[in-house]
Amino acid sequence: MEMYDNPDIVERSFDLNYISEYLIQAQWAEFIELKKVITALADLKKAPISILDIGIGNGRVAMHLAGIKEIWDRISLYDGTDNATACVEISNKNMADLNLQKKVTAFHQDAKQLNAWPARYDLVITTWFTAGNFYPDGFPFDSYQHAGQILDLGTNKNFTTIFSNAYDLLQEGGELVIGACYHDNNSTRLKQEAAYSKMGMTIITSPNDSFTATKEGFWSQRFTRKKLEMYLPFIDPRKISITNLDTYDYAMQVRIKK
Repeated sequence: MEMYDNPDIVERSFDLNYISEYLIQAQWAEFIELKKVITALADLKKAPISILDIGIGNGRVAMHLAGIKEIWDRISLYDGTDNATACVEISNKNMADLNLQKKVTAFHQDAKQLNAWPARYDLVITTWFTAGNFYPDGFPFDSYQHAGQILDLGTNKNFTTIFSNAYDLLQEGGELVIGACYHDNNSTRLKQEAAYSKMGMTIITSPNDSFTATKEGFWSQRFTRKKLEMYLPFIDPRKISITNLDTYDYAMQVRIKK
């Protein structure tokens, strides 16, 4: 089972009637921080910047940015990738409806294969908890709940591969922005479970897991700074900066400079 295979659940995951206030607030908080990054990079370059959005979803970020002329004028190109056909179709339709297709394009692409991507960018982003969606190959969604074992997430090969490739796609002086990411604590776990339950999904993980997953194939990992440094061994830890997106240890944004 691949994440986001069910188009009804995909639509629901973008529907504000099903999304928790915690998720909505995190979305806007990371958006505010992202505008700061775009402005800083464009000022440094003294020209509009190019962006790659890994996990573009329904094109939400591009649509919001396009509504702010002062920010949109600082962007020359906005590419997006997603491994879910439904998301690519929704995103490109939204771009066409808003007449943004000359600057924004969504492509069907597995994030694990970004090493084959032909372009380079000033800014590579992944937003709204997408970074926590990259689960290990072969994760048993159908049987994990009854397996009686806790998954060892001391390493996560897919996460490391994806963001190593993403980092390589940066122009010199560019930035990789990962976030929002969930903080790893029990309070956040409960909020994750409540959000998935509100969307009509069945939780298959326990309080001992450092991620939340559902029978329907959704997965969201939680992070600490130590875990991020372990997953990003190719990055000098001094190049990693973390911004908390709230005052209650729910979400953070990670910036990595090249």
